[in-house]
Amino acid sequence: MITLYDHGVFLVNGTDVVEAPEQLAARYGIHTTKEEAEKGTMAYSILKAHNTSGDMDALKLRFDSMTSHDITYVGIIQTARASGMQEFPVPYVLTNCHNALCAVGGTINEDDHKFALSAAHKYGGIYVPANMANIHSYNRETMAAGGKMILGSDSHTRYGALGTMAVGEGGGELAKQLVGRTYDFARPGVIAVYLTGKPRPGIGPHDVALSIVGAVYKNGYVKNKVMEFVGPGIAGLPIEYRNAIDVMTTETACWSSIWVTDEKTQGYYALHGRAQDYKRIAPAGVAYYDGCVYIDLSTVECTIAMPMHPSNTYTIHELQANASDILHHCQEEANRQLKGVKMDLLGKLRNGHIYVEQGEIAGCAGGTFDNICAAADILRGRSCGNGAFSLSIYPGSMPALAELVRNSRALDLISAGAIMRECFCGPCFGAGDCPANGEFSIRHTTRNFPNREGSKPGEGQISAVALMDARSIAATAANGGRLTAATDLDVTYTHPEYRYDGGIYEKRVYNGWGKPEADTELKFGPNIKDWPEMPALTDDLLVKVCAYIDDPVTTTDELIPSGETSSFRSNPERLSEFALSRRDPQYVGRSKQVRQMERDRRAGRGLSEEVLAVYAALKRAGIETDPEHTDIGSTIFANCPGDGSAREQAASCQRVMGASANFARAYATKRYRSNCINWGMTPFLVEDPSVFALGDYIFIPGVRRAVLSNAPGFTAFAVKPDGAVTPFPVSTGELTQAERQIIADGCLINYYRNR
Repeated sequence: MITLYDHGVFLVNGTDVVEAPEQLAARYGIHTTKEEAEKGTMAYSILKAHNTSGDMDALKLRFDSMTSHDITYVGIIQTARASGMQEFPVPYVLTNCHNALCAVGGTINEDDHKFALSAAHKYGGIYVPANMANIHSYNRETMAAGGKMILGSDSHTRYGALGTMAVGEGGGELAKQLVGRTYDFARPGVIAVYLTGKPRPGIGPHDVALSIVGAVYKNGYVKNKVMEFVGPGIAGLPIEYRNAIDVMTTETACWSSIWVTDEKTQGYYALHGRAQDYKRIAPAGVAYYDGCVYIDLSTVECTIAMPMHPSNTYTIHELQANASDILHHCQEEANRQLKGVKMDLLGKLRNGHIYVEQGEIAGCAGGTFDNICAAADILRGRSCGNGAFSLSIYPGSMPALAELVRNSRALDLISAGAIMRECFCGPCFGAGDCPANGEFSIRHTTRNFPNREGSKPGEGQISAVALMDARSIAATAANGGRLTAATDLDVTYTHPEYRYDGGIYEKRVYNGWGKPEADTELKFGPNIKDWPEMPALTDDLLVKVCAYIDDPVTTTDELIPSGETSSFRSNPERLSEFALSRRDPQYVGRSKQVRQMERDRRAGRGLSEEVLAVYAALKRAGIETDPEHTDIGSTIFANCPGDGSAREQAASCQRVMGASANFARAYATKRYRSNCINWGMTPFLVEDPSVFALGDYIFIPGVRRAVLSNAPGFTAFAVKPDGAVTPFPVSTGELTQAERQIIADGCLINYYRNR
């Protein structure tokens, strides 16, 4: 049972939920206000300790450490270099877990890895070689600490279960920290996630996590807020169980997370040789929360998130009982989003049972020691079969794999027909084990967005991904691919003790923190290119709508595909060729035409007939223009862009293609909006996007002045191909002073260069 309170609550002594101040006085003799009691949350105390502004409503945060993987670190370091960085001011972990296969693009993946190693030497960083660990397993094991804050360029940067507030953001925010600036943010609201009861055998952390995501994502209950896990149910959860729930809080669209810590947390730190990093963290005697998600863990059932979002949840038994109706519904919903291909889920229903072709247990969510041991308990002495179904298992780190080998759980899984793979994040974002066309994969990974499994709809390919817990995936494997809830099998779970061997990291990880070697030369591969010049914002702006997306939500994967395209992430121009390629394949061609118009204007070659016609239409409508001092750019409209990954390339690729702005009803995440800002694209908000369409122009007079003054609203003009001009209101939402200047300067690099 999950209950969402429709109002704020007080929490007393960490256990009692109280709904009104008068009840506090009547029951406990406590007299306080919401404003005073909100200071009692764990989030407030940690944020206060990291805030440099002196104003808790306008945070300027400095983080204790940072982390990036090999899809993002080159761009971040290049941005920071161009902005004047001399050395890393905080420990900075560079992992190689996303493009570790080195199977695409010749040497370019490994070239980036060697760039990172040279940067770790030059600037004093921590380099984790390919296949040693995924980014979040390594940071849990070595970097998290009670009361600390970690900033990562991966959206699943979440270590709340260890008492660490962690935030996933675009690379621009990490570059700011690298040059000594702060992370500026209005203090977020805090939502209590109250856990009671205990999960039944066979119910795993993904069942709990998916149930939460299904309850809160679509209604925005925790969007851009902190999820604070409290309540007596925490004590019954092992640490890795908590970690696997915590990492999925990203899929709720929350900003960060934090959990009560206890003796089990303390034991985790001691096990990893870091007893000094444990800190007891709990709410004050009375704390106020902006809402509450109340969860009785004993009522959670085996759960599946159907394509194409982690919030599209059903219990497995519900799906089995209504298979035809649910499969048809999910198939129709998926096909409304897909372009040029059709997903067939009803074809997976045979003789009353649902069959899948692939299982994956992987990464920061699925590849934990506890999850893999539970899967081994289920498959011990059983077989995955020799049919179409296959099972691959990716441990989160080499220390975890070493213990799985020592305690023979790896042998149990291999003997059942499973494949043990490297420590690699690929199954989470489409760079490993892509199913065959038309196949259905069940995965204990973080996301099942469109094409996250690696298929290419533009080339006629489509396969489907559903998210499930490792236990139910193993139960399905034991039945040869017939979808099965783990609670339907009689299994004795052994819960073996974990022995951590830190020497595995000591032998291979380069730790140069505090020891920069300034004379080291960075090692550049031929694909590593500098960022192109970005123009400053002109007084007025003219943009052409080069993509118009009316889906309810647009993911970052649709804005810039993950998977093999990420191999080109260190070459801004080449990567930008893939912008929106799986959502609107004509976007790049349209944007290039507009970009060339602006290049011609700047070179003095005059304006195109198309642009001259737009200015003529504006003149007829009585609107003054100054073409010589007006940038011409492209733009996209999406109802709610930016759900999912923190990858800044979702914005930077548009910018490289000549984009000057985004228009949206709302932005799905703070991190995507920040990415737009950091790359000099004005994040416009529009209430009625029907006033313009694909191919129309939008003229925004006085935009520079409006941005710099943080005007609450101003007027833009839509210009149709027939010359019709329609005014409409736009705004940018609240911008910090630094954000205003970054947009005006044209991008974060320009902002620092100018100062």
